[in-house]
Amino acid sequence: MNAPLTINGHTLQSRLFLGTAGYPSPDTLARAIETSKPGLITVSLRRENAAGKGQKFWDILKNFDVPVLPNTAGCYSAREAITTAEMAREVFQTNWIKLEVIGDDYTLQPDPYGLLEAAQALIEKGFEVFPYMTDDIVLAEKLVQTGCSILMPWGAPIGSGRGLNNPYALKTLRTRYPGQTLVVDAGIGAPSHAAAAMEMGYDAVLLNTAVAKAAEPVEMARAFAQAIEAGRSAYLSGIIAPQENASASTPLVDKPLWHQSA
Repeated sequence: MNAPLTINGHTLQSRLFLGTAGYPSPDTLARAIETSKPGLITVSLRRENAAGKGQKFWDILKNFDVPVLPNTAGCYSAREAITTAEMAREVFQTNWIKLEVIGDDYTLQPDPYGLLEAAQALIEKGFEVFPYMTDDIVLAEKLVQTGCSILMPWGAPIGSGRGLNNPYALKTLRTRYPGQTLVVDAGIGAPSHAAAAMEMGYDAVLLNTAVAKAAEPVEMARAFAQAIEAGRSAYLSGIIAPQENASASTPLVDKPLWHQSA
């Protein structure tokens, strides 16, 4: 039942997608990846270059047999995101791109118009687009019509750690698109948040800050990997529906003898 997640013919070893920014040290990042064994690791070409991490950072990622998903973090227009995606394809030799087009500085909420414009252009250029989006079902439909086979709705604003702000919307997306690969991306703060997303039937969870900024990032990475696996198993096993009234777990076959009248 619990088959591995496959994307474009690539079988991933885990349903945890792990970001690589903000770790206390390169060694901590390497140990977090080694411990959690993520299915993908995401990298921002713009932000990592701006941080001046250089060759050592890239060498760490190359040591792991884990696919790299470059992203367009820090882009505020479709044109900017398209250019960054094309640069990332040359650097990482992959047509996979996590597409981010930010529309608001305060919440870092994706710009739906810019996202759709960039997604259409990149798909025409042969990219497999992983769009970072809100949980808007109208936007989801337009992205699917454009050719996106993967949707990545946020749980909450990036780095907020709030978890799943709108479970209803996320469940609606899962019901509406049973055949799409759906990944909860951003806002996850605790392993329980990730487990909850997987229990809804989501295919994977992408997170960064919750691990990178934890007191013990390596152990937190392990905890998230376990939570995602548990949530997936729970979903496949069939979670019981909640009900208003109590229901005894042990059936009442008969009353004990001493309760019977003489």
